[in-house]
Amino acid sequence: MPIRMLIADDHHLVRESLRALLEKSGFDVLAEAGDGREAVRLAGELKPEIAMLDVAMPGLNGLDAAQQIQKVSPRTKCVLLTMHPEEQYVAAAMRAGVKGFLLKTQVAQDLVRALQEVARGGVYLSPRVSQVVVEASLGRREIDADPLTPREREILQLIAEGLATKQVAAQLGISVKTAESHRARIMRKLNVHEVTGLVRYAIRQGLVTA
Repeated sequence: MPIRMLIADDHHLVRESLRALLEKSGFDVLAEAGDGREAVRLAGELKPEIAMLDVAMPGLNGLDAAQQIQKVSPRTKCVLLTMHPEEQYVAAAMRAGVKGFLLKTQVAQDLVRALQEVARGGVYLSPRVSQVVVEASLGRREIDADPLTPREREILQLIAEGLATKQVAAQLGISVKTAESHRARIMRKLNVHEVTGLVRYAIRQGLVTA
């Protein structure tokens, strides 16, 4: 039986290339998503074996999408795809139960092998990501924990994408007062006092691109 896949990336050409590669390699690509929220919805409907998610997607990033997918489709294994191995993302992804962390620069054969390994129940980390994890486990490098909760990270991303507080509240289905409280708490935790500081932090964390 072919491995049933969901692909999520906000770049149409990337999705097309991934679909072509995977279908040529015998995978069954059930659907494509252009953002994290759509990926969560499709995963809940289709229950794919593997969801391959770009880390930097508008509205909802890959890590938080993976966490929500595990709630709506617990059997789906999530694999994150990124341009850069952000250390905090690696640590958070491992804690969240993500089964693979791949770099977009990896060759096609590596990507296929990685997905096959995850489908068999294994965990796959690209060599650069593995080095980060090994050095952290040996105490050679400390990976700081993300101070934000998933909800706070979600709100931070929307703020960094330029949404006003009322727009954030409307998109998440919460009150404006609740959104304002989250925003104030995020600023306290990060010790920043203006939106530009929040944007810079979101860019460093890979939540949005510059």
